[in-house]
Amino acid sequence: MPTTPLDIEHEFRANLAADSIRAATVADAVCGVQPRLVLEPANEQQLAAVLRLANDASLGVVPRGGGTKLSWGNPPARADVILSIARLGKIIEHAWADLTVSVEAGCTIQKLQSTLAQHGQRLALDPLWPAQATIGGILSTNDSGSLRLRFGALRDLIIGVTLALPDGTLASSGGKVVKNVAGYDLPKLVTGAFGTLAVITRAVFRLHPLPRNSKTLSISGCNLEEMQRLVLAVQNSKLAHTALQARMAQDAESAVDILFEGTEGGIAAQETQLREIGRPAVTTEALSKVWAASQDLWNSANSTAVAIAKITTLPSSIAHTVETVQRITGSRKTQWKLTIQATGIGWLRLEATPENLHASLPDLRRELESAGGSLAVFHHPAGMPHLDTWGQPGDALPLMRAVKNQFDAKHTLNPGRFFVGI
Repeated sequence: MPTTPLDIEHEFRANLAADSIRAATVADAVCGVQPRLVLEPANEQQLAAVLRLANDASLGVVPRGGGTKLSWGNPPARADVILSIARLGKIIEHAWADLTVSVEAGCTIQKLQSTLAQHGQRLALDPLWPAQATIGGILSTNDSGSLRLRFGALRDLIIGVTLALPDGTLASSGGKVVKNVAGYDLPKLVTGAFGTLAVITRAVFRLHPLPRNSKTLSISGCNLEEMQRLVLAVQNSKLAHTALQARMAQDAESAVDILFEGTEGGIAAQETQLREIGRPAVTTEALSKVWAASQDLWNSANSTAVAIAKITTLPSSIAHTVETVQRITGSRKTQWKLTIQATGIGWLRLEATPENLHASLPDLRRELESAGGSLAVFHHPAGMPHLDTWGQPGDALPLMRAVKNQFDAKHTLNPGRFFVGI
Protein backbone atom coordinates (compact mmCIF):
# COMPACT_ATOMS: atom_id res chain seq x y z
CA MET A 1 0.00 0.00 0.00
CA PRO A 2 1.41 3.45 -0.88
CA THR A 3 2.62 5.29 2.25
CA THR A 4 3.86 8.68 0.96
CA PRO A 5 2.50 11.31 -1.47
CA LEU A 6 5.12 10.25 -4.01
CA ASP A 7 4.14 6.59 -3.63
CA ILE A 8 0.45 7.24 -4.20
CA GLU A 9 1.08 9.56 -7.15
CA HIS A 10 3.27 6.88 -8.71
CA GLU A 11 0.46 4.35 -8.26
CA PHE A 12 -2.04 6.73 -9.85
CA ARG A 13 0.25 7.26 -12.84
CA ALA A 14 0.60 3.49 -13.26
CA ASN A 15 -3.17 3.28 -13.81
CA LEU A 16 -3.78 6.42 -15.88
CA ALA A 17 -2.50 7.97 -19.09
CA ALA A 18 0.03 10.76 -18.67
CA ASP A 19 -2.51 13.45 -19.53
CA SER A 20 -5.06 12.08 -17.05
CA ILE A 21 -3.29 13.28 -13.91
CA ARG A 22 -2.13 16.77 -12.97
CA ALA A 23 -1.40 18.94 -9.98
CA ALA A 24 -4.44 20.79 -8.70
CA THR A 25 -4.57 24.55 -9.06
CA VAL A 26 -6.36 27.24 -7.09
CA ALA A 27 -9.27 26.91 -9.54
CA ASP A 28 -9.75 23.30 -8.33
CA ALA A 29 -10.36 24.32 -4.71
CA VAL A 30 -13.60 23.06 -3.17
CA CYS A 31 -15.24 25.53 -0.78
CA GLY A 32 -11.81 26.93 0.04
CA VAL A 33 -10.14 23.54 0.57
CA GLN A 34 -7.19 22.97 -1.76
CA PRO A 35 -6.69 19.47 -3.26
CA ARG A 36 -3.32 18.11 -4.39
CA LEU A 37 -4.18 16.18 -7.54
CA VAL A 38 -6.83 16.05 -10.27
CA LEU A 39 -7.45 12.66 -11.87
CA GLU A 40 -9.41 12.21 -15.12
CA PRO A 41 -9.87 8.48 -15.80
CA ALA A 42 -10.73 7.46 -19.34
CA ASN A 43 -13.16 4.69 -18.35
CA GLU A 44 -14.95 3.03 -15.45
CA GLN A 45 -12.20 0.53 -14.82
CA GLN A 46 -9.55 3.23 -14.44
CA LEU A 47 -11.84 5.24 -12.20
CA ALA A 48 -12.49 2.27 -9.93
CA ALA A 49 -8.78 1.45 -9.75
CA VAL A 50 -7.64 4.92 -8.69
CA LEU A 51 -10.55 5.24 -6.26
CA ARG A 52 -9.42 2.03 -4.56
CA LEU A 53 -5.88 3.39 -4.29
CA ALA A 54 -7.10 6.62 -2.76
CA ASN A 55 -9.30 4.72 -0.32
CA ASP A 56 -6.41 2.45 0.73
CA ALA A 57 -4.25 5.54 1.33
CA SER A 58 -7.01 7.24 3.40
CA LEU A 59 -7.21 10.20 1.02
CA GLY A 60 -10.24 12.42 0.72
CA VAL A 61 -11.79 12.17 -2.75
CA VAL A 62 -14.17 14.75 -4.25
CA PRO A 63 -16.00 13.51 -7.40
CA ARG A 64 -16.50 16.25 -10.00
CA GLY A 65 -18.63 16.46 -13.14
CA GLY A 66 -19.23 19.83 -14.78
CA GLY A 67 -18.46 21.62 -11.51
CA THR A 68 -21.70 23.65 -11.60
CA LYS A 69 -22.73 22.55 -8.09
CA LEU A 70 -19.34 21.78 -6.56
CA SER A 71 -19.77 24.64 -4.09
CA TRP A 72 -22.98 23.12 -2.70
CA GLY A 73 -22.65 21.47 0.69
CA ASN A 74 -20.30 21.99 3.62
CA PRO A 75 -16.54 22.39 3.00
CA PRO A 76 -14.94 18.94 2.79
CA ALA A 77 -13.00 17.70 5.82
CA ARG A 78 -10.38 16.44 3.36
CA ALA A 79 -9.99 17.06 -0.35
CA ASP A 80 -6.75 15.41 -1.42
CA VAL A 81 -7.95 14.30 -4.86
CA ILE A 82 -10.46 15.61 -7.39
CA LEU A 83 -11.83 12.62 -9.31
CA SER A 84 -13.19 14.02 -12.57
CA ILE A 85 -15.70 12.12 -14.71
CA ALA A 86 -15.27 14.56 -17.61
CA ARG A 87 -13.99 11.82 -19.95
CA LEU A 88 -16.91 9.49 -19.25
CA GLY A 89 -19.27 11.34 -21.55
CA LYS A 90 -20.66 8.75 -23.97
CA ILE A 91 -24.30 7.98 -24.67
CA ILE A 92 -24.01 4.21 -24.52
CA GLU A 93 -27.38 3.11 -25.88
CA HIS A 94 -30.58 4.92 -26.81
CA ALA A 95 -33.24 2.23 -26.99
CA TRP A 96 -35.78 4.61 -28.49
CA ALA A 97 -38.39 1.90 -29.09
CA ASP A 98 -38.31 1.05 -25.37
CA LEU A 99 -38.10 4.69 -24.24
CA THR A 100 -34.84 4.15 -22.32
CA VAL A 101 -31.30 5.47 -22.52
CA SER A 102 -28.02 4.34 -20.99
CA VAL A 103 -25.48 7.14 -20.57
CA GLU A 104 -22.14 7.74 -18.88
CA ALA A 105 -22.12 10.06 -15.90
CA GLY A 106 -19.91 12.71 -17.50
CA CYS A 107 -22.34 13.41 -20.35
CA THR A 108 -23.90 16.87 -20.14
CA ILE A 109 -27.67 17.27 -19.96
CA GLN A 110 -27.68 19.42 -23.10
CA LYS A 111 -25.78 16.80 -25.11
CA LEU A 112 -28.10 14.03 -23.95
CA GLN A 113 -31.27 16.01 -24.68
CA SER A 114 -30.04 16.95 -28.16
CA THR A 115 -29.40 13.30 -28.98
CA LEU A 116 -32.75 12.13 -27.62
CA ALA A 117 -34.58 14.87 -29.53
CA GLN A 118 -33.50 13.29 -32.82
CA HIS A 119 -36.03 10.53 -32.03
CA GLY A 120 -38.63 12.89 -30.57
CA GLN A 121 -37.83 11.99 -26.98
CA ARG A 122 -36.46 13.65 -23.83
CA LEU A 123 -35.33 13.04 -20.30
CA ALA A 124 -38.17 14.86 -18.53
CA LEU A 125 -36.28 17.22 -16.28
CA ASP A 126 -34.92 20.76 -16.51
CA PRO A 127 -32.01 21.17 -14.09
CA LEU A 128 -29.87 24.25 -13.57
CA TRP A 129 -27.13 25.02 -16.15
CA PRO A 130 -27.83 22.14 -18.58
CA ALA A 131 -24.98 23.07 -20.92
CA GLN A 132 -22.40 22.26 -18.22
CA ALA A 133 -24.27 20.08 -15.70
CA THR A 134 -23.56 16.35 -16.05
CA ILE A 135 -25.68 13.28 -15.46
CA GLY A 136 -23.62 12.36 -12.40
CA GLY A 137 -23.92 15.84 -10.95
CA ILE A 138 -27.66 16.20 -11.33
CA LEU A 139 -28.20 12.72 -9.86
CA SER A 140 -25.95 13.44 -6.89
CA THR A 141 -27.75 16.70 -6.14
CA ASN A 142 -31.23 15.46 -7.18
CA ASP A 143 -31.78 18.53 -9.37
CA SER A 144 -35.01 17.89 -11.30
CA GLY A 145 -36.43 21.37 -11.92
CA SER A 146 -40.01 22.41 -12.63
CA LEU A 147 -40.94 19.30 -14.69
CA ARG A 148 -40.86 17.30 -11.46
CA LEU A 149 -44.53 18.20 -10.94
CA ARG A 150 -45.68 16.16 -13.94
CA PHE A 151 -42.98 13.53 -14.42
CA GLY A 152 -41.66 12.98 -10.91
CA ALA A 153 -38.22 13.44 -9.40
CA LEU A 154 -35.02 11.86 -10.64
CA ARG A 155 -35.67 8.87 -8.39
CA ASP A 156 -38.75 8.24 -10.53
CA LEU A 157 -36.87 8.54 -13.83
CA ILE A 158 -33.74 6.51 -13.11
CA ILE A 159 -34.07 2.75 -13.56
CA GLY A 160 -30.45 1.58 -13.48
CA VAL A 161 -27.04 2.71 -12.30
CA THR A 162 -23.39 1.63 -12.25
CA LEU A 163 -21.27 2.79 -9.32
CA ALA A 164 -17.61 2.73 -8.36
CA LEU A 165 -17.45 1.91 -4.66
CA PRO A 166 -14.52 3.13 -2.53
CA ASP A 167 -12.98 -0.37 -2.44
CA GLY A 168 -12.74 -0.38 -6.25
CA THR A 169 -15.80 -2.53 -6.90
CA LEU A 170 -17.97 -1.64 -9.90
CA ALA A 171 -21.55 -2.38 -8.86
CA SER A 172 -24.67 -2.28 -11.04
CA SER A 173 -28.31 -2.24 -10.02
CA GLY A 174 -31.54 -1.99 -11.98
CA GLY A 175 -31.66 -2.56 -15.69
CA LYS A 176 -32.65 -1.28 -19.11
CA VAL A 177 -36.35 -2.00 -18.86
CA VAL A 178 -38.86 0.20 -17.09
CA LYS A 179 -40.43 -2.61 -15.02
CA ASN A 180 -37.16 -4.01 -13.65
CA VAL A 181 -37.60 -4.61 -9.91
CA ALA A 182 -34.80 -7.03 -9.06
CA GLY A 183 -31.95 -6.27 -6.68
CA TYR A 184 -31.09 -3.63 -4.10
CA ASP A 185 -32.31 -0.21 -5.22
CA LEU A 186 -28.96 1.57 -5.65
CA PRO A 187 -30.31 4.09 -8.19
CA LYS A 188 -32.64 5.69 -5.66
CA LEU A 189 -30.09 5.44 -2.85
CA VAL A 190 -27.33 7.43 -4.58
CA THR A 191 -29.72 10.02 -6.03
CA GLY A 192 -29.40 13.04 -3.77
CA ALA A 193 -26.53 11.53 -1.73
CA PHE A 194 -24.09 14.26 -2.88
CA GLY A 195 -21.43 11.76 -3.89
CA THR A 196 -20.91 10.50 -0.34
CA LEU A 197 -21.62 6.81 -1.00
CA ALA A 198 -20.10 5.98 -4.40
CA VAL A 199 -19.06 7.56 -7.69
CA ILE A 200 -21.78 7.28 -10.34
CA THR A 201 -20.24 6.11 -13.63
CA ARG A 202 -23.34 5.47 -15.75
CA ALA A 203 -27.11 5.58 -15.46
CA VAL A 204 -30.18 4.23 -17.26
CA PHE A 205 -33.30 6.42 -17.52
CA ARG A 206 -36.88 6.06 -18.65
CA LEU A 207 -37.77 8.63 -21.33
CA HIS A 208 -40.84 10.56 -22.43
CA PRO A 209 -41.91 11.86 -25.85
CA LEU A 210 -41.26 15.48 -26.72
CA PRO A 211 -44.52 17.46 -26.65
CA ARG A 212 -46.11 18.46 -29.94
CA ASN A 213 -46.80 21.94 -28.65
CA SER A 214 -46.26 23.88 -25.45
CA LYS A 215 -47.55 27.13 -24.04
CA THR A 216 -46.76 29.09 -20.90
CA LEU A 217 -49.42 31.26 -19.28
CA SER A 218 -48.91 33.67 -16.38
CA ILE A 219 -51.41 35.06 -13.93
CA SER A 220 -49.90 38.29 -12.66
CA GLY A 221 -50.89 40.98 -10.21
CA CYS A 222 -51.65 38.52 -7.39
CA ASN A 223 -51.40 39.25 -3.71
CA LEU A 224 -50.25 36.42 -1.45
CA GLU A 225 -53.76 35.20 -0.72
CA GLU A 226 -54.67 35.08 -4.43
CA MET A 227 -51.39 33.36 -5.27
CA GLN A 228 -51.97 30.63 -2.70
CA ARG A 229 -55.56 30.12 -3.84
CA LEU A 230 -54.53 29.88 -7.48
CA VAL A 231 -51.78 27.35 -6.89
CA LEU A 232 -54.09 25.08 -4.91
CA ALA A 233 -57.01 25.60 -7.31
CA VAL A 234 -54.92 24.62 -10.33
CA GLN A 235 -53.54 21.60 -8.50
CA ASN A 236 -57.03 20.48 -7.47
CA SER A 237 -58.51 21.02 -10.94
CA LYS A 238 -58.68 18.60 -13.85
CA LEU A 239 -56.03 20.57 -15.76
CA ALA A 240 -53.21 18.44 -17.16
CA HIS A 241 -50.49 21.04 -16.59
CA THR A 242 -46.83 20.10 -16.86
CA ALA A 243 -45.37 22.71 -14.49
CA LEU A 244 -46.69 25.29 -12.05
CA GLN A 245 -44.69 27.86 -10.12
CA ALA A 246 -45.04 31.13 -8.23
CA ARG A 247 -42.58 34.02 -8.51
CA MET A 248 -42.34 36.63 -5.77
CA ALA A 249 -40.07 39.47 -4.72
CA GLN A 250 -39.96 42.10 -2.03
CA ASP A 251 -42.41 44.96 -2.59
CA ALA A 252 -43.78 43.27 -5.74
CA GLU A 253 -46.96 41.42 -6.60
CA SER A 254 -46.79 37.67 -7.18
CA ALA A 255 -47.06 35.90 -10.52
CA VAL A 256 -48.17 32.31 -11.11
CA ASP A 257 -46.84 30.49 -14.21
CA ILE A 258 -48.46 27.41 -15.78
CA LEU A 259 -46.98 25.24 -18.53
CA PHE A 260 -49.25 23.24 -20.83
CA GLU A 261 -48.05 20.64 -23.33
CA GLY A 262 -49.97 18.66 -25.94
CA THR A 263 -52.06 19.29 -29.03
CA GLU A 264 -53.12 22.80 -30.01
CA GLY A 265 -56.77 21.97 -29.36
CA GLY A 266 -56.03 20.45 -25.98
CA ILE A 267 -53.96 23.43 -24.87
CA ALA A 268 -56.66 25.86 -26.03
CA ALA A 269 -59.31 24.01 -23.99
CA GLN A 270 -57.12 24.05 -20.89
CA GLU A 271 -56.39 27.74 -21.35
CA THR A 272 -60.12 28.45 -21.30
CA GLN A 273 -60.53 26.51 -18.08
CA LEU A 274 -57.52 28.23 -16.52
CA ARG A 275 -58.95 31.68 -17.25
CA GLU A 276 -62.05 30.70 -15.30
CA ILE A 277 -59.98 29.47 -12.36
CA GLY A 278 -57.72 32.52 -12.49
CA ARG A 279 -60.38 35.18 -12.12
CA PRO A 280 -60.22 37.99 -11.18
CA ALA A 281 -56.49 38.00 -11.97
CA VAL A 282 -55.51 38.45 -15.61
CA THR A 283 -54.07 35.52 -17.52
CA THR A 284 -51.60 36.30 -20.31
CA GLU A 285 -49.30 34.32 -22.53
CA ALA A 286 -45.75 34.43 -21.20
CA LEU A 287 -42.32 33.71 -22.59
CA SER A 288 -41.00 30.24 -21.84
CA LYS A 289 -37.96 31.82 -20.18
CA VAL A 290 -40.01 32.28 -17.00
CA TRP A 291 -39.06 28.67 -16.22
CA ALA A 292 -35.45 29.84 -15.90
CA ALA A 293 -36.45 32.05 -12.97
CA SER A 294 -34.68 29.79 -10.46
CA GLN A 295 -31.49 29.94 -12.50
CA ASP A 296 -31.79 33.73 -12.81
CA LEU A 297 -31.67 34.00 -9.02
CA TRP A 298 -28.04 32.85 -9.24
CA ASN A 299 -27.00 35.80 -11.41
CA SER A 300 -24.22 37.78 -9.72
CA ALA A 301 -24.24 35.23 -6.92
CA ASN A 302 -20.55 35.91 -6.31
CA SER A 303 -21.47 39.29 -4.86
CA THR A 304 -20.36 39.86 -1.26
CA ALA A 305 -24.00 40.49 -0.33
CA VAL A 306 -25.91 37.48 -1.74
CA ALA A 307 -27.05 34.21 -0.17
CA ILE A 308 -29.05 31.56 -2.03
CA ALA A 309 -30.99 28.80 -0.32
CA LYS A 310 -33.14 25.89 -1.43
CA ILE A 311 -36.29 25.67 0.64
CA THR A 312 -39.10 23.17 1.03
CA THR A 313 -42.54 23.73 2.47
CA LEU A 314 -46.01 22.28 2.19
CA PRO A 315 -47.80 23.42 -1.00
CA SER A 316 -50.62 24.72 1.21
CA SER A 317 -48.11 26.80 3.21
CA ILE A 318 -46.42 28.75 0.41
CA ALA A 319 -48.07 32.04 1.38
CA HIS A 320 -47.23 31.47 5.05
CA THR A 321 -43.62 30.79 4.08
CA VAL A 322 -43.46 34.05 2.15
CA GLU A 323 -44.88 35.91 5.14
CA THR A 324 -42.18 34.32 7.29
CA VAL A 325 -39.48 35.52 4.87
CA GLN A 326 -40.98 39.02 4.89
CA ARG A 327 -41.12 39.16 8.68
CA ILE A 328 -37.62 37.87 9.37
CA THR A 329 -35.86 39.90 6.66
CA GLY A 330 -37.89 43.08 7.14
CA SER A 331 -35.97 44.38 10.16
CA ARG A 332 -32.55 43.50 8.73
CA LYS A 333 -32.47 45.53 5.52
CA THR A 334 -32.56 42.38 3.43
CA GLN A 335 -33.87 42.21 -0.15
CA TRP A 336 -35.37 38.90 -1.24
CA LYS A 337 -36.67 37.03 -4.27
CA LEU A 338 -38.33 33.62 -4.32
CA THR A 339 -39.34 31.15 -7.03
CA ILE A 340 -41.25 28.16 -5.71
CA GLN A 341 -42.82 25.21 -7.49
CA ALA A 342 -46.27 23.85 -6.69
CA THR A 343 -44.47 20.88 -5.12
CA GLY A 344 -43.31 23.24 -2.35
CA ILE A 345 -39.66 23.23 -3.48
CA GLY A 346 -38.18 26.66 -4.15
CA TRP A 347 -35.11 28.87 -4.44
CA LEU A 348 -34.69 31.92 -2.22
CA ARG A 349 -32.24 34.75 -2.92
CA LEU A 350 -31.35 37.16 -0.12
CA GLU A 351 -29.28 40.32 -0.51
CA ALA A 352 -27.87 42.04 2.58
CA THR A 353 -24.66 42.54 4.51
CA PRO A 354 -22.94 39.30 5.60
CA GLU A 355 -23.87 40.14 9.20
CA ASN A 356 -27.57 40.49 8.40
CA LEU A 357 -27.57 37.36 6.25
CA HIS A 358 -25.95 35.39 9.06
CA ALA A 359 -28.64 36.63 11.42
CA SER A 360 -31.57 35.96 9.08
CA LEU A 361 -30.77 32.51 7.70
CA PRO A 362 -30.78 30.55 11.02
CA ASP A 363 -34.09 32.18 11.98
CA LEU A 364 -35.61 31.27 8.62
CA ARG A 365 -34.34 27.71 8.92
CA ARG A 366 -35.70 27.31 12.42
CA GLU A 367 -39.19 28.48 11.43
CA LEU A 368 -39.31 26.39 8.25
CA GLU A 369 -38.15 23.26 10.07
CA SER A 370 -40.71 23.80 12.85
CA ALA A 371 -43.40 23.80 10.14
CA GLY A 372 -42.13 20.60 8.52
CA GLY A 373 -40.01 22.28 5.84
CA SER A 374 -36.29 22.85 5.34
CA LEU A 375 -33.70 25.39 4.26
CA ALA A 376 -30.34 24.44 2.71
CA VAL A 377 -27.88 27.27 2.15
CA PHE A 378 -26.05 26.55 -1.12
CA HIS A 379 -24.32 29.91 -1.45
CA HIS A 380 -23.31 32.66 0.95
CA PRO A 381 -20.77 35.49 0.90
CA ALA A 382 -17.17 34.56 1.61
CA GLY A 383 -17.09 37.09 4.45
CA MET A 384 -20.02 35.55 6.30
CA PRO A 385 -19.31 33.39 9.37
CA HIS A 386 -19.68 29.65 8.78
CA LEU A 387 -23.23 28.36 8.60
CA ASP A 388 -24.02 24.68 8.17
CA THR A 389 -25.47 24.06 4.73
CA TRP A 390 -28.14 21.57 5.67
CA GLY A 391 -29.87 22.13 8.97
CA GLN A 392 -31.30 19.23 10.98
CA PRO A 393 -31.79 15.77 9.42
CA GLY A 394 -34.33 14.73 12.03
CA ASP A 395 -34.70 11.07 12.97
CA ALA A 396 -33.06 9.96 9.69
CA LEU A 397 -29.54 10.64 10.99
CA PRO A 398 -28.79 7.17 12.49
CA LEU A 399 -29.86 5.50 9.24
CA MET A 400 -27.85 7.95 7.13
CA ARG A 401 -24.73 7.27 9.20
CA ALA A 402 -25.25 3.51 8.99
CA VAL A 403 -25.57 3.62 5.20
CA LYS A 404 -22.48 5.83 4.91
CA ASN A 405 -20.44 3.43 7.04
CA GLN A 406 -21.67 0.46 5.02
CA PHE A 407 -20.66 1.96 1.66
CA ASP A 408 -17.70 4.13 2.68
CA ALA A 409 -16.32 3.00 6.03
CA LYS A 410 -13.18 5.18 5.76
CA HIS A 411 -15.18 8.28 4.76
CA THR A 412 -13.18 8.64 1.56
CA LEU A 413 -15.85 10.24 -0.61
CA ASN A 414 -16.80 13.88 0.02
CA PRO A 415 -16.00 13.60 3.75
CA GLY A 416 -17.91 16.10 5.86
CA ARG A 417 -19.92 17.62 3.03
CA PHE A 418 -23.33 16.16 3.83
CA PHE A 419 -25.59 16.31 6.89
CA VAL A 420 -23.82 16.58 10.25
CA GLY A 421 -20.40 15.93 8.79
CA ILE A 422 -21.27 12.75 6.87
